Amino acid sequence: MRIDSATTAREGREELTRTFVSIGESLLNRLAENSELQQNALQNFSNQFQTSAQSFQDSTEKFRLTLEQSLKSFEVEISNKLEKTREDSNYSALQLRNEVLSALTTFNDLVLKGIGEMAQLQKGQLETFSENISKLTLSNETKLETLREMVERKLNQIQEDNAKQIEQMRITVDEKLQGTLEKRLGDSFRLVSERLEQVHKGLGEMQSLASGVGDLKRVLTNVKARGGWGEVQLGAILEQMLTPDQFEKNVKTKDGSDEVVEYAIKLPGQDLDKMDVVWLPVDSKFPIEDYQRLVDAQERADLTSVTEASNSLRARAISCAKEISLKYLYPPNTTDFGIMFLPVEGLYAEVIRQPGLIEELQHSYRVVVTGPTTFAALLNSLQMGFRTLKIQKQSSEVWKILSAVKTEFDKFGSAIDAVKKKLQEASNKIEDVDTRTRAVRRRLRKVEELPSSEKASMILEISESIDEDKDA
Repeated sequence: MRIDSATTAREGREELTRTFVSIGESLLNRLAENSELQQNALQNFSNQFQTSAQSFQDSTEKFRLTLEQSLKSFEVEISNKLEKTREDSNYSALQLRNEVLSALTTFNDLVLKGIGEMAQLQKGQLETFSENISKLTLSNETKLETLREMVERKLNQIQEDNAKQIEQMRITVDEKLQGTLEKRLGDSFRLVSERLEQVHKGLGEMQSLASGVGDLKRVLTNVKARGGWGEVQLGAILEQMLTPDQFEKNVKTKDGSDEVVEYAIKLPGQDLDKMDVVWLPVDSKFPIEDYQRLVDAQERADLTSVTEASNSLRARAISCAKEISLKYLYPPNTTDFGIMFLPVEGLYAEVIRQPGLIEELQHSYRVVVTGPTTFAALLNSLQMGFRTLKIQKQSSEVWKILSAVKTEFDKFGSAIDAVKKKLQEASNKIEDVDTRTRAVRRRLRKVEELPSSEKASMILEISESIDEDKDA
């Protein structure tokens, strides 16, 4: 019986589910049809029926809430009846099925009735809203016509006022323009005169500058003058960085040779006491022709000319280094290396840019290449060496003073020993006196006990006793 009841209840639930699905589909179809009708109506009056759409949405929300409440109460009722079905017979299940069908039919009728009433209500609201829109359109057309006429009157009035003001402005502008034009023309002519005077003055300065440039060009193209200019620049750097006693000009560094180096820096020899001097030769070189050809080729972007000028500059640098090495390097009178000074930073940059050239000059010819900046840095390093030399020299003097102090201190120790010996002898003498004093005191303590006839012999005994103590 229970199995039949369960089977019947399951069948009832399945049938109830199918019925719900059918009712839901029917309801969804009706709602879809209603929604399609509403969308068609709203597409034509979407901007005009916002209030009606909101009302429809509220009504739909209320209907949905009512439907949910009805479904919830219906589900509760179904649950209760299913519970009874488990306990009752097949008759109760059949009766429950009939009641459910009746309730669903009633519910479906209510839903259809509600949807119809809602459609009628929306239709009436749409008709009312359409009438209101028509009235509003007529009213707006009337107001727009009135506004257009008013705007036309105002525009005509503004045009007349503007014409009068423009005419007054034209007259005023003509008067001011005439005065301003005359003033500006006078100022312009005066300014042009001043500028022409400045131009004439600038032309004079440019002629002077051109003359100076020509002089500089003649200096740079003249080998002797160019060498003198590089020598002057080298001397200026040496005078700025070193003291006059740290370098000399036109020095013969090689015995038996009349070759004179432009400048030589004094470096300390091995014997500081004898103030030996080792010369560091510094010679200025300025191969301007090769450098100028290289710069011109670089400006023309001519790779072949750049290569040729670069090779020529390299050969000239090697030739200058070889000349310095052969003429001025003569160890031990000089250092085993010399300095080639290039007075232009651009020339120095091109020389050090040559691959392997600096190393070749240093290893093969023992020549260091410097420019104005690097030469100043090198002189700073030499100044540190001079300071170190001065410290060493002063340290040597301090050692000499300490040696003399040591000798004098040894003599002072001998004198102290002699004084100590004399003090020892004096101490011995004092001990003798102290011994005699103690002996006299002992004898004097016995003087009061002896008779007067024995004083002389007692004195003699005192003398003998003192002599004995002294001998002892």
